[in-house]
Amino acid sequence: GPDSMRCGGLTAGSNGTAIIHDLDRGLGPGEVLAVLGPSGAGKTTLLHSLAGFIKPISGEIWLSGELVAGGTIFREPERRRVGVVFQDNALWPHLDVLSTVSYPLRRQRMARPEAEREARRLLDRLGLGDLARRRPHQLSGGEQQRVGLARALARDAALYLLDEPTVHLDLPLRQVAQGLIESGRSEGSAAAVYTTHEAAYALAVANRVAVLVGGRLAQVGAPEDVYERPADEAVARLTGVASLLDVTVEPGPVVAIDGLRVPVHGSLCAGPQRLLVRPGWASLGGRLKGVVAGVRFQGPHTDHDLRTSAGMVVIRHPGPPRARVGDESAWSLDRGWLVGAGQGG
Repeated sequence: GPDSMRCGGLTAGSNGTAIIHDLDRGLGPGEVLAVLGPSGAGKTTLLHSLAGFIKPISGEIWLSGELVAGGTIFREPERRRVGVVFQDNALWPHLDVLSTVSYPLRRQRMARPEAEREARRLLDRLGLGDLARRRPHQLSGGEQQRVGLARALARDAALYLLDEPTVHLDLPLRQVAQGLIESGRSEGSAAAVYTTHEAAYALAVANRVAVLVGGRLAQVGAPEDVYERPADEAVARLTGVASLLDVTVEPGPVVAIDGLRVPVHGSLCAGPQRLLVRPGWASLGGRLKGVVAGVRFQGPHTDHDLRTSAGMVVIRHPGPPRARVGDESAWSLDRGWLVGAGQGG
């Protein structure tokens, strides 16, 4: 069938000033896309465009094979099959939780008893069953966000949009929310897009990650692709702890550090380049030279900052610290990924 969502040449912003530029992206049924980026990258603008809160400057948006924005066509939010969970939740103060969640079901022409039964099922799955008769002012921030989530999931949506959903959702609830989206009411044809600036959350919850830098898609791929093989320095920094070493690439490709040749992967241009080393890609001990500049014990593992001839590198080992600040420490590079000649910021 058609994609749950597709953008073609989407340019959008506020007051005619573009914040996102010429975005082309489709999202298949059942896909969960995390849009990862720093603040100001255009994450919220993208969600607001998909939801129908703002009109694109140019380009098209399709939902389930239907054009909802483009040319002379512009569908209002309530005429799109979208379920939206934003930060402020905006629950209706006069409605109790059960009425709030059954409202979208009633709008889908469901009889009241059936709508309330379905609403209770959603509330139970989100751990809100015993709050059915409360009003918004009697709920905590986290409970309000879960009610907002239940209300969004009650819509027969092709697309769920979640803006920074981690703020109030603790981990078990993230998994519940994920499960709800996956077993959505539209029988597996729904997809979800959520924004986040937390790399760990994006990598854990999505099956596609889109890295947005300056309003453009710097990279879209499976979580392991953007983490292990980022397109450039900006993506490398946004997707996790990134040590970027200054190296010269020789055919092979190999780089020489302290006179030792180390095989690497990635951009095959010879000459000066930046080499990404993730914390688990290097080890203490070996034939390279370094001095310990910092040690951070984090419970399951310890991060050691090592000053080397190619730059600072973070080395992660399980368990307690293996060296002290000021120690000379040999190290070895297990793998590296070349990200080009430092265009990133």
